[in-house]
Amino acid sequence: MRMILIAAILSMSTTSLAQEAPRLDEVTLVDLSHTYDQSTLFWPTSPIAFEHNKLAYGPSGNGYFYSAYTFATPEHGGTHLDAPIHFSKGAKTVEQLPIGNLYAPLVILDVTAQAAADRDYRLAPGDIEVYEAIHGPIKPGAAVLVRTGWSKHWPDARAYLGDNTPGDASNLSFPGFGAAAAKMLVDRKVVMIGIDTASIDYGKSKDFAVHVVIARANIPALENLTNLGDLPVAGAYILAAPMKIGGGSGAPARVLAFVKK
Repeated sequence: MRMILIAAILSMSTTSLAQEAPRLDEVTLVDLSHTYDQSTLFWPTSPIAFEHNKLAYGPSGNGYFYSAYTFATPEHGGTHLDAPIHFSKGAKTVEQLPIGNLYAPLVILDVTAQAAADRDYRLAPGDIEVYEAIHGPIKPGAAVLVRTGWSKHWPDARAYLGDNTPGDASNLSFPGFGAAAAKMLVDRKVVMIGIDTASIDYGKSKDFAVHVVIARANIPALENLTNLGDLPVAGAYILAAPMKIGGGSGAPARVLAFVKK
C-alpha cells in the first residue's frame, strides 16, 4: 500500500511539473522584438548606434538582382539579451548559455498601473506574491517578464529613457525590477527574466543591483521587449534567439512568444 501511495505521489508531482509545450498549429506567434534600424535606441553612453551600410544593390551584370550590406551594433541596445558575464566575472557568455533555457513557459508580471503612476517604479516582492496568489507558484524553469507598458514610448528617446542627452546616463528615468524581487525569482529557479524597458534595473540605478543578482546566478535577461500587452499573464511560451557571439556579454535577439489559441 505504501509503495502504491509513493508511486501515486511521484506521478502527480511529475505531471504538475511537466508543462507540455504547445504545437505550432495550436499557437499564435507574437513578436516581442523591436526592429533594428536608424531609430533603434541604445544606452546614452554607447559610442555607436546601429549602422547598416550598402555594399551592393541592383543588377549584378549576370542576369540577376543582388543586394548585400554590412552592419555594426553594440551588444546592448535594441531588443537584446544580457549574458551573465555582463555583470559577473567568469559567468556564462552568450554562446555558453544552455539553449534549452531559452525556450521556456512564460510568466508575465503586469505593473503597468504602478509604472503609469511612478515612472521609477521597481517590481516588488508583493507583486510576485499577488501573481502567485492568483495563478499559483512560479515554477522552476519559467521565464519571467515584467510588463510596464513602456514600449509605447519607443523610439522616442526622451519619453522612453527619461532623458536624451548624448553621452550622459545620469538622468535616466524608467521602471525596472527591484533587487528583492529579483532575489525571489532566483530562489524560484527561473531561467530567464526580461522587461519592456531599457534595463532590468530602473533608470535611476547607480549600482545595477538587479543585474548583479541575476548574473551571479547565471540567469540571462532580455531588455527592450515589445508587445507584452498581447500576452496572457500565464500559459504562453517564450523563445529567445540571441546572435551567437563568441565571448559575448550580450547580443541582439529575436524574441517570440507562443500563445495558445
